[in-house]
Amino acid sequence: MRKYGRKRVMVTGGAGFLGSHLCERLLEKDNDVLCVDNFFTGTKDNIAHLLNNPHFELMRHDVTFPLYIEVDEIYNLACPASPIHYQHDPVQTTKTSVHGAINVLGLAKRVKAKVFQASTSEVYGDPAVHPQQESYWGNVNPIGIRSCYDEGKRCAETLFFDYHRQHNLRIKVARLFNTYGPRMHPNDGRVVSNFIMQALQNHDITIYGDGSQTRSFCYVSDMIEAFILLMESPDDVTGPMNLGNPGEFTIKELAEKVVSMTGSKSKIIYNPLPQDDPKQRQPDISFAKEALKWQPSIQLEQGLQSTIEYFKQELEQS
Repeated sequence: MRKYGRKRVMVTGGAGFLGSHLCERLLEKDNDVLCVDNFFTGTKDNIAHLLNNPHFELMRHDVTFPLYIEVDEIYNLACPASPIHYQHDPVQTTKTSVHGAINVLGLAKRVKAKVFQASTSEVYGDPAVHPQQESYWGNVNPIGIRSCYDEGKRCAETLFFDYHRQHNLRIKVARLFNTYGPRMHPNDGRVVSNFIMQALQNHDITIYGDGSQTRSFCYVSDMIEAFILLMESPDDVTGPMNLGNPGEFTIKELAEKVVSMTGSKSKIIYNPLPQDDPKQRQPDISFAKEALKWQPSIQLEQGLQSTIEYFKQELEQS
C-alpha cells in the first residue's frame, strides 16, 4: 500500500453519473481523490458509499470560481450534459465550460498537474461525415438552443490546446459519445434513461422524430476504463480522442429493445424532432484502439440489463 506516493487526483463533477464511477475507480487504484461538485445535476447519493473512505474528500464548489489546492492530476467533468439540464440555464452552461476550463487550466499550470477534459461528440454538431473521426471539424449551429453546450465544449477544447502550446501543459482531451449505466439521472431526458423509466412505469415511450436517427451507446465501465488509459498514456497523446461504442442503433431499435427487456406494456409514440438534434452519431475509435489498445467490451443488452435493474431499485425506493 502506497502511503506518501499516492497521487492526489481531483475530479470536477465528481458527484455526477460519470464522475462518481470515476472517483470509485480512482480509489480502487490507490489514489487520494478530491471530488468537487456544486450539485446542480450531481447528487450526494452517487458518492455516499465513498464518504467513509479516508482517501476520499468531497468539496462543494462551482468551477466557474477559481480553486486553490494541491493536486497531481485533474479530471474536468463539470458541466450538465443532457439537453434538459444544460438548456435550463444556458448562460451558466457556457460559463461552466469556458470559465470552468480557464480555472481548471490555471490550477493545473500553477501546480504542474496533468489535466483531462471531458469533451463531447456534440462538437461535431449534426455531422455531414459518418462515422465521425477526430479530424472532422463539425457542422455546428453557433446560435441554436444547443449551442451553449456544443460551443462551450468547443471553446474549452481551444483553451486546452492553447494552454498546451503556450505553457507546455500536459493535457488529455476526450470526446465522449453517448454513455449509459447505473447512476444516470432518471429525469435527464436522454434516451436510455427516458425509455427505461417510461417502460418500467408502463407509460408511453416517447420517440422524437421517426426513430430512424442513430446513436451509439457505451456502457459506463468501458468509458471509465478509457478515461484512465488516456490519462496514463504518454504525454504526446493529447487527443482529441473519440471515446464511445461504435455499435450503431436507431432510436426505434433501442425503444423496442427496452420494451422487450422490461416486459413493459408501454406503447411507442412519436413527437416532432427538437431543433438541431443530430441524425447520426457513431464514433470512429481507431485512434483509441491504436493509442490505448482499448475498445468497449460490454454489449448493449448486457449494459441495459444492469441499467434497468438500477432504475427498478430507484423506483422502488422513491
